[in-house]
Order: sequence, then structure tokens, then C-alpha cells
Amino acid sequence: MNSFSDPRRSDKEIRYKPTVSSNQAQSGDDSIPDYINILGIIFSMCGLMMRLKWCAWLALYCSFISFANSRVSDGTKHILSNFMLSISAVIMSYLQNPQPMTPPWATAIQ
Repeated sequence: MNSFSDPRRSDKEIRYKPTVSSNQAQSGDDSIPDYINILGIIFSMCGLMMRLKWCAWLALYCSFISFANSRVSDGTKHILSNFMLSISAVIMSYLQNPQPMTPPWATAIQ
């Protein structure tokens, strides 16, 4: 066996270029959790400022959706602050008016 002969063919070498699949492209620009997080903040503020219980409950629902769809790499501070804001909106709306919640479409019928 000759140590000077190299069995590799340098003229046949092709540099590897990774291809982007459709799943990787979609997962990189998935911004639905961000939009739901913003909606949760808006509903929380509406629930706190306008004393709307259904807005406070929608904010809590949006924060659950945002948590369920969030990535591991995202910071937990935003999710935790959104939860705290929505929970405080629900608690404050019931502290100000302890009556059961009436949906907005039920008030239009009466």
C-alpha cells in the first residue's frame, strides 16, 4: 500500500449547501403567539379600564393560547406578565362589580 496515493478525488468534491424546507420556513416566521399576546394585553387593559368582565376573560383566554403556542427560546417574562395582567383584570372587574357576568348580546335583547 502506497502512503502517497490518496483515494479521495478532489475533483468530485461538492460543498454541502443546506436547503430550507417549507416546515422550517413556516416555523421561523410564526408570529401568531405574538399577535395573541398583544390581543391579551389589549383585552386586559379594556377589562381593567372599562370594567368589562368579558374582556378580562378573553384576556385570560388569550394568555393561555399565547403560552401554549410560545417557543422554548422565547422569554418567559412576557408570558408571565401577560398572565398576571389578565388575572388582575379578572379579579379587579369582579371586585368592582361582584354580580355575575352578562354577555354583551344579552343586554341588547332586554
